Amino acid sequence: MEAQRGFSEEQFQAAGRELSQPAPAAGGAWQLLVETMGISIHRLYHEQSGLYEYKIFGGLADCPPELLADVYMDLDYRKQWDQYVKELSEKIYDGKRIIYWEVKYPFPLSNRDYVYLRERRDMEVDGQKIWVMLAKSVSLPQCPEKSGIIRVNSYVQSLVLASDGKTGSKVYMYYFDNPGGMIPSWLINWAAKSGVPAFLKDLQKACLNYCKKT
Repeated sequence: MEAQRGFSEEQFQAAGRELSQPAPAAGGAWQLLVETMGISIHRLYHEQSGLYEYKIFGGLADCPPELLADVYMDLDYRKQWDQYVKELSEKIYDGKRIIYWEVKYPFPLSNRDYVYLRERRDMEVDGQKIWVMLAKSVSLPQCPEKSGIIRVNSYVQSLVLASDGKTGSKVYMYYFDNPGGMIPSWLINWAAKSGVPAFLKDLQKACLNYCKKT
């Protein structure tokens, strides 16, 4: 079954190498969309869907990478700090941890939901300790689509973290999803330009509060 196909060693290594790569050069296939709050967001047109893939480079001060990885993986805690979470849970299917995630969309749009596989690896690349988290949508008969909610069947995300040499983290993220339905272009642009940096800043704030919680 699809859920049994996790991520290969090469996929983790390839994601890890992206962190040390320079951001895409101007004039190439990847376009710089926005630079804000120490984060640069680049996008690549995805011919098949008419949507964009995104690469995000930047840093989060005062959040060590191991702590950041722990917070990112903690689903119960995310329900406290991520205002867009409607439902978030994890179950075991075929020996794999599968996540169900419903995201609140603004009225009058329907909420979206995701069923995805996620794995974390703490590893070394070129002598540097890094934390790599990979996620991708899966299709499972145990998680059928729900009435009134649009299922996102194309979702891929990578998050790679390393120390910035001080008390914070270097961050690389790759992101693609096809939200389906009729999403106005202004909302997609807002999500990319504002939503992603806001999510990373919320993640940073959640890290600082996590220390107090634990």
